[in-house]
Amino acid sequence: MTQDLLYSVVGVALFGIGVFGVVVAAHVIRKLIAVNIMGIGVFMVLLASAHHGAITDPVPHAMVLTGIVVAVAGTAQCLWLALRIQLLDENEAGESTQ
Repeated sequence: MTQDLLYSVVGVALFGIGVFGVVVAAHVIRKLIAVNIMGIGVFMVLLASAHHGAITDPVPHAMVLTGIVVAVAGTAQCLWLALRIQLLDENEAGESTQ
């Protein structure tokens, strides 16, 4: 098994695990982690597709680096949003019991 094929198989497996996590998980943070695992799988497949024999295409590498930056920013924004929703739910629950 070549390294490119191994990266592709592991990337597809990670994407499948992420899809399973999104479907099965009930908690928002777990779903967010599952989406990040799916992204890692896509990045691995892109990196595996960059090799063409002895020549390596730099465009997929640049796409993966850009994708990592976007994924980190999106994850931070989703975590902030989940925290705000939790705080709003706690405030509403506190006001309804008073």
